[in-house]
Amino acid sequence: MIICQTPYRASFAGGGTDLPAFYRYEHGAVLSVALRHHMYVTVHKRFENDIRVSYTRTEIAPTVDAVHHELVREAMRATGTAGPIEITTVGDVPAGTGLGSSSTLTVGLLNALAAYHGRTTSAEQLAQEASRIEIELLGHPIGKQDQYAAAFGGMNYIRFNPNGTVDIELVSLRADDLRNFESHFLMLFSETRRSANRILREQSAGTAEKRGTLTEMRDLAQAMRNVLEGEPDLAGFGRLLHEGWELKRSLGFGITNDDIDELYRAARDAGAMGGKLLGAGGGGFILLFAPPERHAAILDKLGNPKQLSFETDPHGSRIVFVSS
Repeated sequence: MIICQTPYRASFAGGGTDLPAFYRYEHGAVLSVALRHHMYVTVHKRFENDIRVSYTRTEIAPTVDAVHHELVREAMRATGTAGPIEITTVGDVPAGTGLGSSSTLTVGLLNALAAYHGRTTSAEQLAQEASRIEIELLGHPIGKQDQYAAAFGGMNYIRFNPNGTVDIELVSLRADDLRNFESHFLMLFSETRRSANRILREQSAGTAEKRGTLTEMRDLAQAMRNVLEGEPDLAGFGRLLHEGWELKRSLGFGITNDDIDELYRAARDAGAMGGKLLGAGGGGFILLFAPPERHAAILDKLGNPKQLSFETDPHGSRIVFVSS
């Protein structure tokens, strides 16, 4: 039995510049953090001579090619895995909520299946292979930030180069500063789940027209990194987060809607300095940044929506249990 734990992520700035339509012409960059909320993948040898895959549904397949779940199927192919085997996936949060769940799952599958064969895999290898599966093999209209965040963990400035390479630079805060930084966040559920594919396809197709705005969003990632390193300027971070909200909203593509805009305005009126709609947009989780003493007023103003704790995870995808 193998159990793999892989973190979800929250990105602060630069989303969209990790798409090939942008970084093929000039480098993209994001500032993102792994969260202490996880996807778990278990792998176990099966007694019956077939493949059982359990997620929101359960599949019994005679061969790898017959597995319906495309991420499981391609991860099995990539790692040279065949039956008899049983694979289960369990997440702390549902898919379609803006936390990078599909890439988190792909990274976790690759790590767990490699461990099942007795192999260790570097974070770089996991991120590269997950990107290849999702973008090249399956043709998903996504970027690379989620795979790297899930594989590496921690808070990172991630640069996407025109030649296809990716640079990871860890952003470190002192323990007390990190706790203070984390305490400013509220992560609230908008009560909407969505597929990001339509938004991302439109954004990729419209990249040339919106390149100037996307470049500003990319540069915000470096600016945010600058205000956090050394002596963190949290007020400055909040202002930059709000600037990023306005820039992303200006892209269009259905990233936001009237309900989300009203929620954000109400949060700002109640004391939020800035915020971020996580993922491609259209719903999912909204990240707000505010002094802790304003959190109660913000939650009350918004009708006490369902929330998720915000705590960073220094670990990327890792094997947490092995039993022969």
